Amino acid sequence: MRKPTAQGVIEAAAKVAQIVPVTPLLPLETPAGTIWCKAESLQPMGAFKLRGAWHRLSALSAAERGAGVVAFSSGNHAQGVAWAASRLGMAATIVMPADAPRQKLESTRALGAEVLLYDRVTESREAIAGALAAERGSVLVPSFDDPWVIEGQGSAGTEAAAQMAALAGGAPDRIIIPCGGGGLAAGIALACPDAEIIVAEPEGWDDMTRSLEAGAIVPVGPNPPRTACDALQTLRVSPLTFDILNARGATGVAVSEDEIAEAMRVAFSQMRLVIEPGGAVALAAVLAGRVALTERTLVILSGGNVDPADYVRILEGGAG
Repeated sequence: MRKPTAQGVIEAAAKVAQIVPVTPLLPLETPAGTIWCKAESLQPMGAFKLRGAWHRLSALSAAERGAGVVAFSSGNHAQGVAWAASRLGMAATIVMPADAPRQKLESTRALGAEVLLYDRVTESREAIAGALAAERGSVLVPSFDDPWVIEGQGSAGTEAAAQMAALAGGAPDRIIIPCGGGGLAAGIALACPDAEIIVAEPEGWDDMTRSLEAGAIVPVGPNPPRTACDALQTLRVSPLTFDILNARGATGVAVSEDEIAEAMRVAFSQMRLVIEPGGAVALAAVLAGRVALTERTLVILSGGNVDPADYVRILEGGAG
């Protein structure tokens, strides 16, 4: 397997720029100072995942496109792959957990993908998707363990760096990024080689943080706690993403469900943005004082696909 590269991120950014507008970069005043928030929640399918999906699927040969793609996801990667496949006239089958947010399930189907449900507790999505891809002769598109996907996600960093140079007086010097499997963080690390990289994860699911501390991959432990961050429930990160972040000296922080919910409320009240729990963890890390601010701190708001009833409950003061 080839390795993702900074040049690959540049190429991905050029491809993404041809199909969707640049997402906004918004300043937010916090008690500790100003931060800059990249609103990936405003992508056409509500999350940064279309970047990696587009870079991966648009690189397929005509024969590969004819055989379609298979992916596995709790929802945002699912929608990104479905969106890209629809634009390219390809068939897409997505293996999704039966307890995925209803909004993500319905949106993935609405984009034209076939959805196969599995039990998150007793079944392996990787095994199901791998077997299905082999049976159909389709290309398997992982959500983070893929060089094209990582490069595509990194295009968010390329955009944000240019925006901050224009609006904040220079490129970001510290970037806080939501992390599940680490594809977004690894891609941004390639895109912004001079910035400090900090990943944010929900408590109990902070395997990338602990892996970076240990210098080796550490999986999520047995019986992890419930989290509203369905998009960040990755049991083990990949060597591809870990190696990039580890080589960059990245660090991580974990945030609580209450801190995540408060970040969602702040995003709504102060920026008028709908952010899902997994998309709000980086902002939560800043607001909770777990990350100190620098002169030019960038925070990635990675997605906004949340079920309406859950969102209303959180806005009214409930936990995630």
